[in-house]
Amino acid sequence: MSFTLGILDQSIVFPGQSAAEALKNTVELAKLGESLGYDRFWVAEHHDSEGVAGSSPEVLVSYLLAQTQKIRIGSGGVMLQHYSPYKVAESFNVLATLAPGRVELGIGRAPGGLPRSTKALQKGIAEPETLDDKLVELRNFLNAPASETHAQPGLTAHPLPGQPARIYMLGTSVSSAELAAKQGLPYAFALFINSDPETARTALDTYRTQFNTEHGGEPEAILALSVIAADTEEEANALAGQHKTVRATLASGKTVNVQTLEQAAEFARQAGETYTAVEREADITRGTKETVRKRLLELSEEYGVNSFVFTTIIPNFEQRTRSFQLLKEAFTGELV
Repeated sequence: MSFTLGILDQSIVFPGQSAAEALKNTVELAKLGESLGYDRFWVAEHHDSEGVAGSSPEVLVSYLLAQTQKIRIGSGGVMLQHYSPYKVAESFNVLATLAPGRVELGIGRAPGGLPRSTKALQKGIAEPETLDDKLVELRNFLNAPASETHAQPGLTAHPLPGQPARIYMLGTSVSSAELAAKQGLPYAFALFINSDPETARTALDTYRTQFNTEHGGEPEAILALSVIAADTEEEANALAGQHKTVRATLASGKTVNVQTLEQAAEFARQAGETYTAVEREADITRGTKETVRKRLLELSEEYGVNSFVFTTIIPNFEQRTRSFQLLKEAFTGELV
């Protein structure tokens, strides 16, 4: 059984680092991923955070494409709710024209930051649209001039590439799975953000059963998860530490996944709402390459996926690169 393997790097600014160092490490990790034979390398979008340097994935994708030769480079993901689909299409059409067949456009539903950054990003937007509508518009612009039923018929997001960026829907909930299915898009469930296995199973089952084949595709599910591979079990457990994830629910019913209870409180404060929060142990697959391989094969069976995207919280860059080396070794050769 063959697997598709990718890396998601969030350009985390670990303690003692600068943002420049974090971005340099992202570049080096993309080069390493290519040399090891990974299939894809995605970068994230976060706003108003001193701890994350990746606030503009399209800019970082452009630089990474220029620094690599073959590996597919993409966004994990662009937070489309903040932007004009036309402008996103223009940006990624330029990238896809420069690097045919290598550009992937992951779309996220989350705000990517606290309410004040959402307010700043959406300042001046006069016509709010649903994400569903924006996805339809984006797909239209990525492939052809706007149809006659569009508000601006004939409008084109030049240049039109021979191989447009492929869109992926990213999510952590059943509703994101339903949207991906309705749009007939590949779907990546972020288990490293929402570690509730029941939600993950329900989301992936919903995605497959509701998938709309009218767009010409078939269901394609990806599991994105946090992994730490090390030379010993003891080292892997030490690197994993005691990390938590927090899911906050605002009085309005909106939910958001954050890293700490303090971040949940700040999100609610900026939103001007009361909230509740549930803290969970972070779901981190950890161990030697043999242990990690066994667990990933179990996850493949449990969730019905053969495509993974790995992220990690290892601060030390050398240990981080060693983890990705061991992960690739775990999937080299015949799998049973």
